[in-house]
Amino acid sequence: MGRRTGDARVQVGAARGVARWCTRDASRVGAAALAGVLLVGGCSSGTPDAAPTTSPAAATSASATPGPTPTAAADPGSVVRDVPTVTVESVQDVATGLDAPWGLAFLPDGNALVTLRDAAGLVVVGADGSVADVTGPGADEIAAATVARGEGGLLGVAVVPGDAATVDVVVYLTSDEDNRVLRATLDGTTLGPTRVLLDGIPRGQNHNGGRLAFGPDGYLYVTTGDVYTTRLAPDPGSLGGKVLCITADGEPAPDNPDPSSPVWTLGHRNVQGIGWAPDGRTFAAEFGQDTWDELNVLRGGADHGWPQVEGIGGAEQGYAEPVAVWATSEASPSGLAVTDEGVYLAGLRGRTLWRVPLRPVDPASLDDPALDAAGVGTPQPLLADEHGRLRAVEVAPDGSLWVLTNNTDGRGDPVAGDDRILRVSVRAD
Repeated sequence: MGRRTGDARVQVGAARGVARWCTRDASRVGAAALAGVLLVGGCSSGTPDAAPTTSPAAATSASATPGPTPTAAADPGSVVRDVPTVTVESVQDVATGLDAPWGLAFLPDGNALVTLRDAAGLVVVGADGSVADVTGPGADEIAAATVARGEGGLLGVAVVPGDAATVDVVVYLTSDEDNRVLRATLDGTTLGPTRVLLDGIPRGQNHNGGRLAFGPDGYLYVTTGDVYTTRLAPDPGSLGGKVLCITADGEPAPDNPDPSSPVWTLGHRNVQGIGWAPDGRTFAAEFGQDTWDELNVLRGGADHGWPQVEGIGGAEQGYAEPVAVWATSEASPSGLAVTDEGVYLAGLRGRTLWRVPLRPVDPASLDDPALDAAGVGTPQPLLADEHGRLRAVEVAPDGSLWVLTNNTDGRGDPVAGDDRILRVSVRAD
């Protein structure tokens, strides 16, 4: 396949004049120095996630070439934006023949649990490439409850922190009534009975959100979409177009902006990626509509502006600003992983693994939204147009990146062996 470089504008902007939003102290785990190396081994447009458009192939190696030159807004206290790029050293198939995989989470034993969106099933994937179906009463209940239609189905998955002797997992699925989060105990490849942690999340043909992740504070973060009903996003009484925060037992996190509500942030179109930097910054990837996809830094209580604002430009209205944006043809960012040196975003329509370099930040600046953009560098495209649509990315126990392709979901161009899990190893230049 030919490579593409992402020739559309990429902006890295500072949030100016944004109100200081409350930040969960428990998630501030200290400032980390920017790592010099990553250990080797270690919806867009009017129709969401539409078929990719063609852009000029200008790079000879997307794996080592920085992304488009950003248009930088004022960076309080810093104008230095160059940080090391990385080079992809190797890409290997871990597993092949997966049916529209969506979510991926690593288990304590080093194997990965993967959801299959349309088949409404789960599989356990080993580092040796073995793939085993998850069975048991919980698997049966999930299959019976899931309605796979459009972008809905069996979506996110996460492992509940705790004693490795008892592994509990949570999944996000679309039912015939709503989107909901279920919890069950996994014993090897047998899933016990499920229980509902959270329901009543609006469902739709598209924009169902669906990513699950436990934060450094031990709470479960749930990303949701506006299901094409934009008025839900800014409405604090709706669970649509939000990032939700609950305990592992399904209660609203006690230090949420409203302790009686799971709503943590609002004003989102369709968030499908969330992760944490070592210094405590919370990053989230969001699908834009016609113009800009976004990478945001989240703080409890913040309104990210949808549907009033898409991309940069909402600070004067009190909305939180993204720290990087892409033209919607270049990203459609789904899953997200954070390492010591970068934020990695899996691009669907853009068919690219985007890396946004992390810059070290002063711990005193972590609570100041106006300084967020100074904490990232110029986005860099990796694997551009080499493996088709990319749905998820996670950091594996060995330090490599595991990347899910998504070419069998009805919008891609599958080749023999799709869909697959790729093991991607990179090194700093």
